[in-house]
Amino acid sequence: MKKTPLTKDDIADVLESIAQLLELKGENPFKVRAYNNAARAIQGYTGDLAAAAREEKLGEIPGVGSAIAEKVKELVLTGDLPYFRELQAQFPEGLFALFELQGVGAKKIKTLYEKLGVVSIETLEKACHDGRVAALAGFGEKTAANICKAIEDRRKHTGEFRLGDIAANAEQMVSDLREHPDVIQVAVAGSYRRRKEVVHDLDFIVSTKNPAEVTEYFVTHPMVESVQAQGPTKSSVRLKSGIQADLRVVKNNEYPFALAYFTGSKEHNVVLRGRALKKGWTLNEYRLAPVENAKKKPEPLPEIRDERDLYRAFQLDFIEPELREDRGEFDAAEKHELPDLIELENLRGTFHCHTNASDGRCTLEEMAHAAQDLGLQYLGIADHSKSSQYAHGLDEKRLLAQVAEIRKLNETFDGFRLFAGVECDILKDGSLDFSDEILSQLDYVVASVHGAFNISEAEMTKRVIRAISNRYVTMLGHLTGRLLLLREGYAVDAPAIIEAAAKTKTIIELNANPRRLDMDWRWWQLAKERGVKCSINPDAHHTSALQNLWFGIAAARKGWLTRKDVVNCLPLGKIEKQIEAKRK
Repeated sequence: MKKTPLTKDDIADVLESIAQLLELKGENPFKVRAYNNAARAIQGYTGDLAAAAREEKLGEIPGVGSAIAEKVKELVLTGDLPYFRELQAQFPEGLFALFELQGVGAKKIKTLYEKLGVVSIETLEKACHDGRVAALAGFGEKTAANICKAIEDRRKHTGEFRLGDIAANAEQMVSDLREHPDVIQVAVAGSYRRRKEVVHDLDFIVSTKNPAEVTEYFVTHPMVESVQAQGPTKSSVRLKSGIQADLRVVKNNEYPFALAYFTGSKEHNVVLRGRALKKGWTLNEYRLAPVENAKKKPEPLPEIRDERDLYRAFQLDFIEPELREDRGEFDAAEKHELPDLIELENLRGTFHCHTNASDGRCTLEEMAHAAQDLGLQYLGIADHSKSSQYAHGLDEKRLLAQVAEIRKLNETFDGFRLFAGVECDILKDGSLDFSDEILSQLDYVVASVHGAFNISEAEMTKRVIRAISNRYVTMLGHLTGRLLLLREGYAVDAPAIIEAAAKTKTIIELNANPRRLDMDWRWWQLAKERGVKCSINPDAHHTSALQNLWFGIAAARKGWLTRKDVVNCLPLGKIEKQIEAKRK
């Protein structure tokens, strides 16, 4: 089988891992930074990486020096890098798991390894409990407690994967299976197809006349690390990314039932089977059939060729996969009231993007050109405000200078516009990081909480409501501040904030970064009922992160949102009125 080439993300991951290893070795910080910069440059490169490698042009990519270019070339052309393997071999394998802990960076890991002999999560946890970590210079009891919490959080989420981390695997496997000559139909089902923000495994459904050939192809795929089971109808493997993937092979006439069965949540499927029983039918993953020995004569069985036919058999409109959670979709489908869910192509622009003026990696011009390449009509810049010192936040002088730069740059565009904004910190008392005088000079404002998370729910709710009551706050950023599988969101009364947003005409952001996807999809039906508008924002810190919009659309669809509910479906010429409405 042809070996799957490394993606840009794969290569960037290797470069970032090399930077971590060099930092563990105590190498020159400039060398460490060079690898991190190169990783970001590779991620953002829009050209053909393989062609650049063959033509010796990798060194022409800004941020990739000649020495690193040679290593990238080796990775691209061979899929391997002995230098990386040699670096890895200098440290215990278990040490690398420490990088997965929230708040534990290379410097801390280096100290723990050298001073305490920590070589794994287990040895680190023991060192925390026996007081050795707290006794280390620069650590202390608070740091030890935070590390223990990070370990517990990691343990709690073992076997869980963010949608954004496994989407490439899922789509690549489906694409490869689709090209197999024995595959008739194929799809990814399960929680991935329902676009849950966190998934446990991947379910691939294939219809074929030659199950053995398709199964052998699946279990020997280059992405597979190990085979857990291989049978005539079901096989399970562990992919190199760590996630379990199951393949179910069925006959073509069984495919609609298998796809529906393995897509719906448990609760959704229970309701669907109940509806079948009322008609005298039994429904499973292979067929719809009359109930044997039924007291009541079953209704005639309809012909089922696809999922739409299956839902139609129950007098239901087709229920999109994202909605199959038993949260009102059956009632809406019966009454023909299902929403016409938003599509990616409905977006005309987006907001909340960062540049290298704060903690982004690209210039204004680069972000603008990348947005135009995606067919967007506008892009909102929102670099961090001054209190976010860790992110090199802008003070008043730098912010207004950026506004002037954006105004000047807009003169060069035809049919495209940059909106000048800021991601303004909500301070602990609910006041904002900038005065109204400053905020009034911007096109829009995203207000976000970035610190003082450990206050009560009542205090946090009051804090956020005070902030969005400001006439210049256009939208509320990432409602709970959560980082999926890394950090729980801070305690906040979401319904109360949604109500306040409705009263103040504040837009609520759906932060499309797959590590956030915040506000959570479960709250959007309530927001929609209260008339609160959504803005799907990528929180992009690099041109490549504009692709996060795909995950934002997935979450918006799961939240029952249509293009009418999302402000950035408005075209240039209409969006201005929407974002100016509150302050006027």
